[in-house]
Amino acid sequence: MEATGRSALYVCCVLLILTEVSSEFIHIPSLVHHGIEGKSVLLSVETRFPLEDVEIQGTWSHTRPSGTRTTLEPDVSLQIRKLNQEDEGDYHLNLNIQFHNQTGLVIKEERTVHVTVDVPVSSPVIQKSPSYAVVEDKGNATLTCSVKRGTRVVFQWLRDNQALGASDRYHFTQDSSTLFISTVRKEDKGTYHCVASNAVSQGQHSRALDLNVYYGPYNLGVNSDQGLRTGEVFTINPGELIFFECQADSNPPNSYVWISKSHNTTVVIAEGPRLEMRSYRLAQAEEYLCRAFNNVTQKQDEAQFTLVVASLGTGKEKHTQEGNSFSPLAAIVVSSLFIIGSILLFYLRKTCNPKRVLMSIYNRPLSEQKRPHRSGHEDATEDFGIYEFVSIPGKMESAQASCRSLARLESVQDIHTTIYDVIRHVPETPSHSLLN
Repeated sequence: MEATGRSALYVCCVLLILTEVSSEFIHIPSLVHHGIEGKSVLLSVETRFPLEDVEIQGTWSHTRPSGTRTTLEPDVSLQIRKLNQEDEGDYHLNLNIQFHNQTGLVIKEERTVHVTVDVPVSSPVIQKSPSYAVVEDKGNATLTCSVKRGTRVVFQWLRDNQALGASDRYHFTQDSSTLFISTVRKEDKGTYHCVASNAVSQGQHSRALDLNVYYGPYNLGVNSDQGLRTGEVFTINPGELIFFECQADSNPPNSYVWISKSHNTTVVIAEGPRLEMRSYRLAQAEEYLCRAFNNVTQKQDEAQFTLVVASLGTGKEKHTQEGNSFSPLAAIVVSSLFIIGSILLFYLRKTCNPKRVLMSIYNRPLSEQKRPHRSGHEDATEDFGIYEFVSIPGKMESAQASCRSLARLESVQDIHTTIYDVIRHVPETPSHSLLN
């Protein structure tokens, strides 16, 4: 059974050779090796058949980049110790596979492995030309990155931690070790880094380098925390002290002047980024402008505004007026009601006097002293007497008789009077309560 398996293997080998199909009897894990100078590297070869059934003979030859070729010791796997630059190049493997008990059956295999010998990269260093700041739209800048050690180094540039690529103004050398910026602009200002790497070293970052660019002024504007602003018109209260700030994006900082425009004439009224002014100096609306000038770039810009004096009031006064808007109206209403009530009370007292009515009916005076309040049960003797019921036919159908009509009862001829004699038992002891 074992002999049958071997025979089948031999037949397959012959068919593969005759059809020129790769036998895949051997396998090399990597065809490219990046070695480090002074270190070792192993060019391993894996077989895919039982070694006791065959006999393998392998030969390595080394072809240097210069073209010279050297034959190495016969072996299947090759280990190179203490690599140096001379060990770099292509390594060719020739294998002869001869099966046992099969005279004349030999399979040949060939493989090529490329080996590089690199030196790790040291920390890169940046140099700038010119060393001083450059002026936008006028100057150029050149940045160069270099390393003391390293082979086949690849460089990359970063500005403010963002990778830079080639453009109309950014140009790189073949290995990207040099960056040339043609016609520097404001956006080129920032912090630059250089990253160096090769096959045996991860990226090494250089120290930061700042590129200083003179630019501006840009985005000039006039602002104030006081008064009321509508577009480019500032309105302030009479007598108010107001401050204006003139600001622009510029490097180096701008110089500022404040100019008053009146009757087609201009007058410089202040210098510096801050203007202080009182409204009493203004007889009417006036126009002003702030002019910013960069002494290095020789560029300038202007911002124009109008100043108007008008009474605005403060937020506190407005709040007080809104909170007390109903107080005067409430006072007027209360006063009016009090006056009307007083008039009505005075009129009723004059037209309907209780004392006069009772004196006319009973013809007896009433005591002027005000009696203390009683509940009606303290002294029952005062409840005894003669009570009258008075009716006036034909004159009291729709309304009650007024106090004046009652006062004139003696002059009316058709009055019907009913007198009830009230007879009650008067308690002998006045101090006893009616409820007992």
